[in-house]
Amino acid sequence: MADPSTKLGADIRLMGVYKIFGPRPADFVEAVHRGMGKMELLKHNHVLGLRDISLDIPAGAIQVIMGLSGSGKSTLIRHINRLIEPSSGAVLVDGVDVCAMNPDALRDFRRKQTAMVFQKFGLLPHWSVLDNTMFGLKIRGTPVAQARDTAMRWIERVGLKGYETKYPNQLSGGMQQRVGLARALANDAPILLMDEAFSALDPLIRVDMQTVLLDLQKEVRKTIVFITHDLDEALRLGDRVAILRDGEVVQKGTAQDIVLRPADDYIASFVKEVNRGRVIVTASVMHPIGSPGTARPDGLPEVPGEVPLETAAKIMTEAGTMDAVVLGPDGRAAGILSMRDVITAMVTPVGHTAAPPRPAPALVHAAAG
Repeated sequence: MADPSTKLGADIRLMGVYKIFGPRPADFVEAVHRGMGKMELLKHNHVLGLRDISLDIPAGAIQVIMGLSGSGKSTLIRHINRLIEPSSGAVLVDGVDVCAMNPDALRDFRRKQTAMVFQKFGLLPHWSVLDNTMFGLKIRGTPVAQARDTAMRWIERVGLKGYETKYPNQLSGGMQQRVGLARALANDAPILLMDEAFSALDPLIRVDMQTVLLDLQKEVRKTIVFITHDLDEALRLGDRVAILRDGEVVQKGTAQDIVLRPADDYIASFVKEVNRGRVIVTASVMHPIGSPGTARPDGLPEVPGEVPLETAAKIMTEAGTMDAVVLGPDGRAAGILSMRDVITAMVTPVGHTAAPPRPAPALVHAAAG
């Protein structure tokens, strides 16, 4: 259960955000709005960072921004706390335009409404784990005893109890990133900004940190904006995923939207090697009860509609059956899933139309791993 004093996430809305880098960006805003491209702008010694970014991120969701190097993802996340000023557009947090805040309001917003977790950990080497975790609270003027209690609670929650007196150079990379996460959560900001937070970690430690984040999110329900260049990480973590290319959103949606219905060849090239069994959920390929020829047989195992096909296949195999009953959000039988449906959905290449999975918006979630 979440601490009742914990601030839950905030709604974020980016509306038509453009960013032009260069000595005179204002001179080219209208031209870019009218369609001036990246290469043409470059001839004028300006770089197009973002073009017409519009995203609605609901409170308590994990929004992943994915893209290759130079796609604009780190530029985008820095617009949310206005470390980078947009050339045009608006960034609303709970309906308030961050871009219109005066310096005092912006400083207060950054201290109380947002927290960041960095790729390179960002720990002060001469401070202990406890002091690093307390850092943001000290900046905000929190009484020392209260700051210490809060920091110790989050140190324990991220699995570092007993290490509070250690220094960063005495910790592994994964442990250092746990300190960074504890520091961000200790600030109790509704928005958590994570820029390639796990990219510097070894693969196994990275997966472990993803699990830590997902487990904590069930408790704290922050609005998390997570930047990554790794599709598997994006699909595992994101309630929603937006893929950027050259400063533009190429596709946005759930993990399943992207895997099952890639917007173009660029997206298809990303998802062709994805383990579909870890992304597609049972409700997407079931046959709804009540549809022609579908009735609920007795004695079948039950699987929740939001679990991935990989999990459903394991349940059916252990039960020794070729079919299962799929449960809806209310716990009642919603459909029938066959092993044939599972195998077809897991192996059908992108672009094929055989046995297309059925969308189930209420149940879609990237439950990989």
